[in-house]
Amino acid sequence: MTFATDPASVLPSLALLSHRVRVLPMDAASLVKMPENTILFLDARDDLATAKTLCNLIRASGLSTPVLLILTEGGFTVVNSSWGIADVIVNSASPAEVEARLRIISEHSTGYDPVRAKSQQVSSHNDDGQIRSGELIVDTNGYTASLFGRPIDLAYKEFELLKYLVQHPGRVFTRAQLLQEVWGYDYYGGTRTVDVHIRRLRAKLGGEYEHLIGTVRNVGYRFDPPEGSEREAQAQEQAKKSSHSEQ
Repeated sequence: MTFATDPASVLPSLALLSHRVRVLPMDAASLVKMPENTILFLDARDDLATAKTLCNLIRASGLSTPVLLILTEGGFTVVNSSWGIADVIVNSASPAEVEARLRIISEHSTGYDPVRAKSQQVSSHNDDGQIRSGELIVDTNGYTASLFGRPIDLAYKEFELLKYLVQHPGRVFTRAQLLQEVWGYDYYGGTRTVDVHIRRLRAKLGGEYEHLIGTVRNVGYRFDPPEGSEREAQAQEQAKKSSHSEQ
């Protein structure tokens, strides 16, 4: 929620992450428009009084929506525990800090994790070990991958890296995290290894699909699912539910 004419200027780092963002005006009417499983970023940079009023309204209405208050440095002298907020963040915070605070809030609220929720929506993992994201199929049993039915010739670590990213669509990983998760604790190489393997993966996906592995500047890498794969995954999930209900 913000009064800003340019919402992207409120917390610039948020635009570099993959979370869905809905912008609402800072008034009481917006409280009923918030989707379920929401973390509310409340822009308190220029109007602390309105921000505090909205925090009080949220608490009085019994809403369980966690509030992450966006402040300038000067605002920290005013805010205290009586506001009932989940956390505060300075408007110049880095993407890594924004992601970390979102994750911590998720774990301490209703168990909702926006990154995990998106992963469940976009990628489907079949019983036969195949992870599907649009026309990209990663076969975890056969250690193969294909795109639009065409095999992708991958070395072992390239496959492991692709598999790990596809298993967590939209989630941003630092090079150090990928090095730890894919290469393991016993690997003594530097993070440049990750960059080399990312370049190879993109080359093998081809110029038209190299964007599936996105770069988040100054943070790391993420898997960006193909357009339309989310709708496809939702349709498949709905079909499964209908099939179970008929049985």
